[in-house]
Amino acid sequence: MTILVTGSSGHLGEALVRTLQAQRREVTGIDILPGAFTQHVGSIADRAFVRRCMKGVATVLHAATLHKPHVATHSRQDFVDVNITGTLNLLEEAAAAGVTAFVYTSTTSVFGDALVPPPGNPAAWVTEDVTQVPKNIYGVTKAAAEDLCQLFARNHSLGAIVLRTSRFFPEEDDSRATREAYADANAKANEFLYRRVDIEDVVSAHLLAARHAPSAGFAKYIISASTPFSRDDVADCAATRRRWSAVTCRTMRPNLRGAAGR
Repeated sequence: MTILVTGSSGHLGEALVRTLQAQRREVTGIDILPGAFTQHVGSIADRAFVRRCMKGVATVLHAATLHKPHVATHSRQDFVDVNITGTLNLLEEAAAAGVTAFVYTSTTSVFGDALVPPPGNPAAWVTEDVTQVPKNIYGVTKAAAEDLCQLFARNHSLGAIVLRTSRFFPEEDDSRATREAYADANAKANEFLYRRVDIEDVVSAHLLAARHAPSAGFAKYIISASTPFSRDDVADCAATRRRWSAVTCRTMRPNLRGAAGR
Protein backbone atom coordinates (compact mmCIF):
# COMPACT_ATOMS: atom_id res chain seq x y z
CA MET A 1 0.00 0.00 0.00
CA THR A 2 1.14 3.52 -0.82
CA ILE A 3 2.38 6.24 1.51
CA LEU A 4 1.17 9.70 0.49
CA VAL A 5 3.45 12.63 1.35
CA THR A 6 2.03 16.14 1.03
CA GLY A 7 4.37 19.05 0.42
CA SER A 8 6.82 16.77 -1.36
CA SER A 9 8.59 19.66 -3.12
CA GLY A 10 9.30 21.29 0.23
CA HIS A 11 12.17 20.91 2.68
CA LEU A 12 10.59 18.22 4.88
CA GLY A 13 8.41 16.58 2.23
CA GLU A 14 11.38 15.98 -0.05
CA ALA A 15 13.37 14.50 2.83
CA LEU A 16 10.49 12.16 3.68
CA VAL A 17 10.13 10.94 0.09
CA ARG A 18 13.90 10.51 -0.30
CA THR A 19 14.05 8.40 2.85
CA LEU A 20 11.05 6.26 1.93
CA GLN A 21 12.39 5.65 -1.55
CA ALA A 22 15.75 4.63 -0.09
CA GLN A 23 13.85 2.09 2.03
CA ARG A 24 12.14 0.85 -1.15
CA ARG A 25 8.73 1.85 0.16
CA GLU A 26 5.90 2.67 -2.23
CA VAL A 27 5.48 6.44 -1.92
CA THR A 28 3.84 9.23 -3.89
CA GLY A 29 4.27 12.96 -3.37
CA ILE A 30 1.87 15.83 -3.96
CA ASP A 31 2.65 19.53 -3.93
CA ILE A 32 1.40 22.75 -5.45
CA LEU A 33 4.86 23.14 -7.01
CA PRO A 34 6.57 20.61 -9.29
CA GLY A 35 9.68 18.90 -8.00
CA ALA A 36 11.88 15.84 -8.38
CA PHE A 37 9.95 14.02 -5.65
CA THR A 38 6.45 15.18 -6.60
CA GLN A 39 4.26 12.92 -8.74
CA HIS A 40 1.03 14.95 -8.54
CA VAL A 41 0.96 18.74 -8.83
CA GLY A 42 -2.04 20.45 -7.27
CA SER A 43 -3.44 22.06 -4.15
CA ILE A 44 -4.68 20.18 -1.09
CA ALA A 45 -7.40 22.86 -0.94
CA ASP A 46 -8.82 21.20 -4.08
CA ARG A 47 -11.02 18.38 -2.76
CA ALA A 48 -11.29 16.57 -6.13
CA PHE A 49 -7.49 16.59 -6.52
CA VAL A 50 -7.05 15.15 -3.03
CA ARG A 51 -9.62 12.42 -3.74
CA ARG A 52 -7.76 11.33 -6.89
CA CYS A 53 -4.45 11.18 -5.06
CA MET A 54 -5.84 9.16 -2.14
CA LYS A 55 -6.57 6.02 -4.17
CA GLY A 56 -4.63 3.02 -2.86
CA VAL A 57 -3.11 5.03 0.02
CA ALA A 58 -2.67 3.42 3.46
CA THR A 59 -0.64 6.13 5.21
CA VAL A 60 -0.63 9.92 4.92
CA LEU A 61 2.31 12.07 6.01
CA HIS A 62 0.87 15.58 5.88
CA ALA A 63 3.75 18.05 5.72
CA ALA A 64 2.26 20.60 3.30
CA THR A 65 1.67 23.97 4.93
CA LEU A 66 1.96 27.69 4.80
CA HIS A 67 4.40 28.29 7.64
CA LYS A 68 5.70 31.20 9.68
CA PRO A 69 7.80 32.99 7.01
CA HIS A 70 4.65 33.11 4.83
CA VAL A 71 2.91 35.40 7.34
CA ALA A 72 4.67 38.31 5.63
CA THR A 73 3.70 37.25 2.10
CA HIS A 74 0.28 35.57 2.31
CA SER A 75 -3.15 36.58 3.54
CA ARG A 76 -4.91 35.11 6.55
CA GLN A 77 -7.42 33.56 4.13
CA ASP A 78 -4.56 31.78 2.37
CA PHE A 79 -3.55 30.24 5.69
CA VAL A 80 -7.12 29.10 6.36
CA ASP A 81 -7.44 27.63 2.86
CA VAL A 82 -4.22 25.60 3.01
CA ASN A 83 -3.74 24.78 6.68
CA ILE A 84 -7.35 24.19 7.70
CA THR A 85 -9.39 23.43 4.58
CA GLY A 86 -6.53 21.47 3.03
CA THR A 87 -6.13 19.37 6.16
CA LEU A 88 -9.89 18.78 6.35
CA ASN A 89 -9.92 17.59 2.73
CA LEU A 90 -7.10 15.16 3.44
CA LEU A 91 -8.74 13.82 6.60
CA GLU A 92 -12.14 13.32 4.98
CA GLU A 93 -10.72 11.60 1.92
CA ALA A 94 -8.36 9.54 4.07
CA ALA A 95 -11.25 8.33 6.22
CA ALA A 96 -13.31 7.51 3.12
CA ALA A 97 -10.41 5.60 1.55
CA GLY A 98 -9.75 3.49 4.66
CA VAL A 99 -6.37 5.04 5.48
CA THR A 100 -5.02 3.58 8.74
CA ALA A 101 -2.32 6.13 9.68
CA PHE A 102 -2.35 9.93 9.40
CA VAL A 103 0.66 11.91 10.61
CA TYR A 104 0.26 15.68 10.80
CA THR A 105 3.28 17.98 10.86
CA SER A 106 2.41 20.71 13.33
CA THR A 107 4.68 23.21 15.06
CA THR A 108 5.73 24.48 18.46
CA SER A 109 4.47 27.86 17.22
CA VAL A 110 1.00 26.73 18.33
CA PHE A 111 2.18 27.45 21.89
CA GLY A 112 2.65 31.11 20.97
CA ASP A 113 2.71 33.32 24.06
CA ALA A 114 2.72 30.24 26.30
CA LEU A 115 6.44 30.05 25.45
CA VAL A 116 7.01 33.44 27.10
CA PRO A 117 8.13 33.03 30.74
CA PRO A 118 5.66 34.33 33.34
CA PRO A 119 6.60 37.67 34.97
CA GLY A 120 9.55 37.21 37.29
CA ASN A 121 10.57 33.85 35.83
CA PRO A 122 13.64 33.39 33.61
CA ALA A 123 12.20 30.48 31.60
CA ALA A 124 9.06 28.51 30.79
CA TRP A 125 8.95 24.70 31.01
CA VAL A 126 7.03 23.45 27.99
CA THR A 127 5.51 19.99 27.58
CA GLU A 128 2.68 18.55 25.51
CA ASP A 129 0.30 19.50 28.35
CA VAL A 130 0.90 23.25 28.09
CA THR A 131 -2.17 25.11 26.80
CA GLN A 132 -1.36 26.83 23.53
CA VAL A 133 -1.89 30.58 23.07
CA PRO A 134 -1.26 31.18 19.33
CA LYS A 135 -0.12 34.69 18.51
CA ASN A 136 -0.48 34.77 14.72
CA ILE A 137 -2.55 33.23 11.92
CA TYR A 138 0.04 30.51 11.41
CA GLY A 139 -0.29 29.24 14.97
CA VAL A 140 -4.08 29.58 14.92
CA THR A 141 -4.51 27.51 11.77
CA LYS A 142 -2.06 24.83 12.84
CA ALA A 143 -3.84 24.47 16.18
CA ALA A 144 -7.20 24.21 14.40
CA ALA A 145 -5.83 21.50 12.11
CA GLU A 146 -4.62 19.57 15.16
CA ASP A 147 -8.17 19.63 16.51
CA LEU A 148 -9.45 18.28 13.19
CA CYS A 149 -7.02 15.37 13.47
CA GLN A 150 -8.32 14.60 16.94
CA LEU A 151 -11.92 14.79 15.69
CA PHE A 152 -11.28 12.22 12.96
CA ALA A 153 -9.36 9.95 15.29
CA ARG A 154 -12.32 9.96 17.70
CA ASN A 155 -15.22 9.86 15.26
CA HIS A 156 -13.77 7.94 12.31
CA SER A 157 -11.23 5.62 13.98
CA LEU A 158 -8.44 7.18 11.92
CA GLY A 159 -5.11 6.68 13.67
CA ALA A 160 -3.76 10.24 13.81
CA ILE A 161 -0.57 11.53 15.40
CA VAL A 162 0.35 15.22 15.63
CA LEU A 163 4.05 16.11 15.68
CA ARG A 164 4.73 19.59 17.02
CA THR A 165 8.14 20.20 15.50
CA SER A 166 10.63 22.83 16.51
CA ARG A 167 12.29 24.87 13.80
CA PHE A 168 14.12 22.98 11.07
CA PHE A 169 13.44 25.00 7.93
CA PRO A 170 16.39 26.58 6.09
CA GLU A 171 15.19 30.21 6.00
CA GLU A 172 16.96 32.87 8.03
CA ASP A 173 15.63 33.75 11.48
CA ASP A 174 12.51 35.91 11.31
CA SER A 175 13.89 38.23 14.02
CA ARG A 176 15.83 41.12 12.54
CA ALA A 177 17.81 41.56 15.77
CA THR A 178 18.96 37.93 15.61
CA ARG A 179 19.91 38.21 11.94
CA GLU A 180 22.00 41.30 12.66
CA ALA A 181 23.66 39.84 15.75
CA TYR A 182 24.65 36.40 14.39
CA ALA A 183 25.68 34.71 11.20
CA ASP A 184 22.89 32.40 10.00
CA ALA A 185 24.79 29.19 10.84
CA ASN A 186 25.59 30.52 14.32
CA ALA A 187 21.97 31.50 14.95
CA LYS A 188 20.77 28.04 13.96
CA ALA A 189 23.38 26.40 16.21
CA ASN A 190 22.21 28.56 19.12
CA GLU A 191 18.63 27.51 18.45
CA PHE A 192 19.47 23.86 19.19
CA LEU A 193 19.55 24.88 22.86
CA TYR A 194 15.83 25.52 22.97
CA ARG A 195 13.85 25.68 19.74
CA ARG A 196 15.47 23.80 16.87
CA VAL A 197 15.67 20.20 15.69
CA ASP A 198 17.67 18.39 13.04
CA ILE A 199 15.60 17.48 9.98
CA GLU A 200 16.90 13.89 10.10
CA ASP A 201 15.28 13.52 13.51
CA VAL A 202 12.05 15.05 12.20
CA VAL A 203 11.96 12.48 9.39
CA SER A 204 12.59 9.64 11.86
CA ALA A 205 9.79 10.90 14.09
CA HIS A 206 7.35 10.87 11.16
CA LEU A 207 8.21 7.32 10.19
CA LEU A 208 7.88 6.11 13.77
CA ALA A 209 4.56 7.91 14.13
CA ALA A 210 3.28 6.31 10.92
CA ARG A 211 4.20 2.89 12.27
CA HIS A 212 2.39 3.37 15.58
CA ALA A 213 -0.57 5.57 14.52
CA PRO A 214 -2.99 2.67 13.81
CA SER A 215 -2.74 1.48 17.42
CA ALA A 216 -2.23 4.89 19.06
CA GLY A 217 -5.58 6.36 18.11
CA PHE A 218 -4.64 9.99 18.71
CA ALA A 219 -1.55 11.56 20.27
CA LYS A 220 0.50 14.76 20.23
CA TYR A 221 4.28 14.92 20.60
CA ILE A 222 6.83 17.72 20.69
CA ILE A 223 9.79 17.01 18.39
CA SER A 224 12.75 19.13 19.41
CA ALA A 225 16.41 18.95 20.28
CA SER A 226 17.07 17.54 23.75
CA THR A 227 17.28 20.27 26.37
CA PRO A 228 20.36 20.39 28.64
CA PHE A 229 18.08 21.56 31.46
CA SER A 230 15.60 19.90 33.80
CA ARG A 231 12.39 21.23 35.35
CA ASP A 232 14.31 21.87 38.60
CA ASP A 233 16.70 24.17 36.73
CA VAL A 234 13.84 26.62 36.12
CA ALA A 235 13.45 27.19 39.86
CA ASP A 236 17.24 27.41 40.31
CA CYS A 237 17.48 30.01 37.55
CA ALA A 238 14.73 32.05 39.16
CA ALA A 239 16.50 32.01 42.53
CA THR A 240 19.81 32.98 40.91
CA ARG A 241 18.14 35.81 39.04
CA ARG A 242 16.61 37.18 42.24
CA ARG A 243 20.00 37.08 44.00
CA TRP A 244 21.74 38.91 41.17
CA SER A 245 18.94 41.50 41.02
CA ALA A 246 19.42 42.20 44.72
CA VAL A 247 23.19 42.58 44.27
CA THR A 248 22.70 44.91 41.33
CA CYS A 249 20.25 47.10 43.24
CA ARG A 250 22.57 47.40 46.25
CA THR A 251 25.48 48.26 43.98
CA MET A 252 23.64 50.85 41.94
CA ARG A 253 21.90 52.80 44.68
CA PRO A 254 24.97 54.70 45.95
CA ASN A 255 25.91 55.60 42.39
CA LEU A 256 22.43 56.89 41.72
CA ARG A 257 22.48 59.01 44.87
CA GLY A 258 25.88 60.33 43.96
CA ALA A 259 24.75 61.26 40.47
CA ALA A 260 21.76 63.10 41.88
CA GLY A 261 24.02 65.05 44.27
CA ARG A 262 26.19 66.28 41.42
